[in-house]
Amino acid sequence: MTEKLTNIAVLTGDIIGSTQMSPEDLERAFEALSDCAETLAEWHGEDLHFTRQRGDGWQVRLARPELALRSALAFRAALRCEGKEFSTFMAVAEGEAGPIQPGIDLNMSADQVFVESGRLLDSMKSKTVSVELSHQDIGAVSAAFVLVDHISQSWTPAQAAAILPMLAPGEIPSYSSVAKGLGKSRQAITKALDGAGFESIWIALRAIDMHEL
Repeated sequence: MTEKLTNIAVLTGDIIGSTQMSPEDLERAFEALSDCAETLAEWHGEDLHFTRQRGDGWQVRLARPELALRSALAFRAALRCEGKEFSTFMAVAEGEAGPIQPGIDLNMSADQVFVESGRLLDSMKSKTVSVELSHQDIGAVSAAFVLVDHISQSWTPAQAAAILPMLAPGEIPSYSSVAKGLGKSRQAITKALDGAGFESIWIALRAIDMHEL
């Protein structure tokens, strides 16, 4: 029986500056990314199959490609919560792929979309322009990725912590509820979100959502 193909996105990442990190900090980075992937499984309706690759690389499978930018930003925020020095390249490709069984390592996946995501990551790392987040699309989606990447590269840990719960699809939580969850004042959350460029990022995410509906 031929496997049914579905349209997915593959996000391939690589920890920046990993060779200068202590083993403990590198493990912290991967724990933050892995924990984020577990949270994002609720967004996508299935396991992301978070897989570590080549020591400082990692990869996830996104069942809902329209949430790729939200997902990438969530990974960035989760990692940045560990410290401003924590960052990662992320390359996103979309395409058809077959189903994957629970517990399967993505290193075993051979669908072309996985190859394309890896190639895009290699291309990003070879360029002198400081782009850490990229999408294979050559249109508006790619442009949104580049601009949002520029905004979010400067997030502080406090800004990342404030914006992370705001990235989930659906209605955004109130500033007051986020403040309560983080043990901060509403004023502190407002200041952090303003500094993180949340309003502009939210508009971009909503534009992508509406386009995909």
